[in-house]
Amino acid sequence: MSTTTAWDSKYEWKAVLVLSLAFGLVGMDRFILPSLAGPMMAELHLNEQDIGSLVGILGMAWGISAILIGGLSDILGRRNILVPAVVLFSLLSVLSGTATTVAGLLLIRAVMGVSEGAVAPVGVAVVVEASHPNRRGINNGFFQCAIALFGLGFAPILATQLLAVTTWRYVFMIVGAPGLVIAVILWFLVREPAALAAQRSVELPKRAPLSQIFKHRNVALAMLSLFCAMTGMFVLAAFVPNYLLGYLKLNTQQMGFVASAIGFGGAIGQLGVPALSDFIGRRPATLLAFVVAAVFLVLFSQAGADNLPLLFGLLFVAAIGNFGALAILAGPIPAEAAPLGLVGAVAGLVIGAGEVFGGGVAPYAAGHIATAYGLQYTLYLALGGQVLGFFIALFLAETAPRKTRSVQGSASVLDAG
Repeated sequence: MSTTTAWDSKYEWKAVLVLSLAFGLVGMDRFILPSLAGPMMAELHLNEQDIGSLVGILGMAWGISAILIGGLSDILGRRNILVPAVVLFSLLSVLSGTATTVAGLLLIRAVMGVSEGAVAPVGVAVVVEASHPNRRGINNGFFQCAIALFGLGFAPILATQLLAVTTWRYVFMIVGAPGLVIAVILWFLVREPAALAAQRSVELPKRAPLSQIFKHRNVALAMLSLFCAMTGMFVLAAFVPNYLLGYLKLNTQQMGFVASAIGFGGAIGQLGVPALSDFIGRRPATLLAFVVAAVFLVLFSQAGADNLPLLFGLLFVAAIGNFGALAILAGPIPAEAAPLGLVGAVAGLVIGAGEVFGGGVAPYAAGHIATAYGLQYTLYLALGGQVLGFFIALFLAETAPRKTRSVQGSASVLDAG
């Protein structure tokens, strides 16, 4: 919808930047655990199945929370959900460092999943509402790439370096503290949809009924495709560190270097592939990303331990594809398919469903595979996700504004230009 009001680019970029920092801290608090698995397993007497369960329970809780709370933010407001969630997951990260039993860690990780699950769909909604239509893809990519950059890029390096001077318990405490500062900034920064509509001189329309949530076929297809993309993401995040240590026999510092490829490649994928989709379309960009991920996962699974740069490079490119597909399926595709006023609900449903399966069931299944057959076979589960995701994504309808010449979805009321 066009208006005579100039687009507030200053708010757009501030909102995207701060939300990206918040999501980056979500990633660090969540994904630093696999890099700390070695000393945790030794002290708490854990096995591979326990690590899979710790990753999986957070994913399950994250998914259920996203489904329930994403839509709640459409009613109660973005800040009222977002800020308490950031405070809670930060405190729970600190609390993780005090755990003395597997049961205690499972409880902490489950509650952490509830709080972090609220950040993902609400963050997507805020970014969509702040973004000009032609920048939705790149802005969503910037927001989502932070979780890979911080959680899977910086976290393995930070964790392995800190373990040289302190214990795994203090690492959890160190990474949890910055979220409290970000929560304060978000409270004063984030604007609600009604305030944005008033600023842009448009009328906020009546919210569509929830019964219309699956009216656009891309909602269901994004859910199914996201199952597959998240299977790859979480299996790699949870088990590649131990694959490198236990199967390829790298040392801790070598593992940290190679495993960081998931984060750095994932960040580039989550930023670059959605940005590319603004120009070539959501569907072709998603298909291309799945193909790249599958090919390079096969190559990575065949590489040996004698060439660390090659291992890093293959994993880096595989992560670009996997995380790039994930970013499109979790951000612009559901947002542009959402009925009026239900961006938060649709984003929560799609992300939540993907998390329950990809972030919950898949790591648990991978833990069983690793325990029963060997760590190397977990890579085939990640590969299967990419192949199946490609075939599901073939049926997506194109929604990129540059391709359709129209702005679809509930965020259109807040668009200008």
